[in-house]
Amino acid sequence: MASLDRMPHGYHGNNATQLDGNRHQSPIRVKELSERDRRRLLMHFLELGDSDRLLRFGTILPDEMVTRYVQRLDFVRDTVFGVFDAELVLVGVGHLAFVPCDMKPVPSAATEKERVAEFGVSVAANARSFGIGSRLFERAAIHCRNEDVDTLYMQCLATNHTMIHIARKAGMEIHRAHGEADAYLKLAPANPGSMLQEAVEQQVAALDYTIRANRRAATQWLAELPSHLGAFKEEQK
Repeated sequence: MASLDRMPHGYHGNNATQLDGNRHQSPIRVKELSERDRRRLLMHFLELGDSDRLLRFGTILPDEMVTRYVQRLDFVRDTVFGVFDAELVLVGVGHLAFVPCDMKPVPSAATEKERVAEFGVSVAANARSFGIGSRLFERAAIHCRNEDVDTLYMQCLATNHTMIHIARKAGMEIHRAHGEADAYLKLAPANPGSMLQEAVEQQVAALDYTIRANRRAATQWLAELPSHLGAFKEEQK
């Protein structure tokens, strides 16, 4: 694989990516999602326009097919990551699906493991150019390593320049044919550092989400407080 020539010990990933620009100055926090996030996932995917759905799914899925896709997400078998904005809107989603090697066109010499991981990503239109897609990929790569999966696979349209950019940035081997691109990345084995990194990142992301959710709830409560006090005074008359 070409990636092995550039990174002989396999891809490790990193956690240095930050949101740039005036709107975002804090690091991008990637949170592992669960069943309780299914509704937010649906809202995220339904907000994607036709061109974005084409790039994400390889075809322009109608709303009912998008809904079916979200309903069928298996949070036990697969892993789904998300990035939330300051308003706790889900603006980035990375879907990591674990599949048997023989179900994907991965070169036989690429891995001796029974599974490979396929990665798909989508970012809301108003949250692009901040590195969210790359950060989701990095998080997915660390998770694969810790799940004893050494090959990360991506498939996209050859016109999906964002995914191609992510693949090249990671040093993936890319094959183009019939308007599509297949990319493979050999991952380094897990080690105590990768285990600790993933655990810390998840805890920090969960804590950050909780703090922002509580702050948002407190702000809303304070905004509604005058009306509640007014109603209380009226009741006391």
